[in-house]
Amino acid sequence: MASVHTSAREEAGGAVAGPKGPGGPGGPVEPPERPIAWSMLSRALSVPLILGLVIFLPAVIAAQPGSGVRDTAYWLQLVLTCYAGARLATMILSTRRRLLQGVFWMFVYIAMGVAPFAQVVIGQTPTPMVGPRQDLVTAIAMILVGCAAYDLGALLASRRPLRRRTPSARGSGGGPAVAHPVRLRLLVVLAFAASAFYVLKLGGPAVFFTSRQEINETVAASGVVTEGSNVGSAFIKGFGQVPALLALLFYTRRLATSYRARRTPSTVLVWVALAGLNLVVNNPISNARYWFLTVLMAFVFTAMPSSAAVYRTVLATGVVGALVVFPYADKFRYDDEGQRPAQSASVFEPLVTKDYDQMVMFANTISWVDTRGHTYGRQLAGSGLFFVPRAVWSGKPEDTGVRVGQWMGLRMTNLSAPVWTEFWVDFGATGMIGGMALIGYASARTDRRYALAVTRAGPGPGSVLAIAAPLIAGYTFILLRGPLLQAAGKLAIAALCLLAITTFREQRAARRR
Repeated sequence: MASVHTSAREEAGGAVAGPKGPGGPGGPVEPPERPIAWSMLSRALSVPLILGLVIFLPAVIAAQPGSGVRDTAYWLQLVLTCYAGARLATMILSTRRRLLQGVFWMFVYIAMGVAPFAQVVIGQTPTPMVGPRQDLVTAIAMILVGCAAYDLGALLASRRPLRRRTPSARGSGGGPAVAHPVRLRLLVVLAFAASAFYVLKLGGPAVFFTSRQEINETVAASGVVTEGSNVGSAFIKGFGQVPALLALLFYTRRLATSYRARRTPSTVLVWVALAGLNLVVNNPISNARYWFLTVLMAFVFTAMPSSAAVYRTVLATGVVGALVVFPYADKFRYDDEGQRPAQSASVFEPLVTKDYDQMVMFANTISWVDTRGHTYGRQLAGSGLFFVPRAVWSGKPEDTGVRVGQWMGLRMTNLSAPVWTEFWVDFGATGMIGGMALIGYASARTDRRYALAVTRAGPGPGSVLAIAAPLIAGYTFILLRGPLLQAAGKLAIAALCLLAITTFREQRAARRR
């Protein structure tokens, strides 16, 4: 048993040691992974992986022809790219599944490292930079500082032992968060009802297999959008998509972890119906790429929760996908007449002409704040109170990206506002450092609890955290890209649904295998 307890401590960050450890009597003990086989594999992969992410790819980008100036911004961007690459390699090679942290560093490496570095080298950005070059230098430096603060928060979280409330003798409460069986069935009913209303409101299933442009035009013509406010359309889309996804994830986990569920025809039939529903409302044709990425990642990690190979494969192949596939994945964003041809003479050209405007938008946000001043919580308050219509709150802040784009004089204001900028706009460097440290702390704590929730010693097929963590991990791309006001709606609906079906009572049915 000593070896099992040792492995559990290693996987959970040394926090849970078994019946007499910090987890308390009856605390979860994780099964050991296969350290010998993986250590041999990790040694074989570590050198080429680290060389590829930290040295080879940045060197290839640096060798690209372009008009970029090798000034302070260039060298800071190179340092940031190598730092993020090293941290991503650490996440991939780690013996622990750090789901949220791994996705964070994958986003930083691509959107804040590789893509902006290519833009600096080639001398071209997706969005014009209106301020002085020094604002770009400040932006890169602040991203670096924010990443260091994130790591500090994660380090502090790893030093604190996980605590678990001991269930009461009667089983009336105090246990892990699980889905109440009856409430889960009600969530399934809500999913079908809300999605059916969403589909009918837009004119039937056929429109969901045309283009995002057609969807947006149909929503605008449906009467749920009022001038200057998108709250109505956000609620219809959110409730039409999120409950369906959550219900599918819960039933997927039930089938993946429970032998009894796989032999129950009613459970299998419900899963098939939910899968068909999601193919309509959450397909990649009529939805934003970031949202479909959320759906895909949440489903993969729910269906194969304990597979370390899947976790490492997703992180490793995610880099290639972001470089090669993602810039061209908006094929169905427009109809045939509005489709933009994808032409590229270099694999790095899409990184400087299309999606990755996060760094330059941070620089533009710094310029905007220099002229207008900080908003001292107003922007974050607008994101938190996203559900309040502008007819009620006439001074409700707009998306940070929209406000900066309007200040820049751009017609197209669907611009990113990475989470670093949201903190910067409200509270400056101090608020950004504190905010990123808090995110790092919360990510590390969630990762450790998730590692326990997906084991056989965890809460079982009905574990809420085993569903919430993959969903948040996928949604992290949307939260990090921003703006937060756009991202808050679906996240709040998901939280509301999870809260409604969660119970802390010990459910024997939830533990059946």
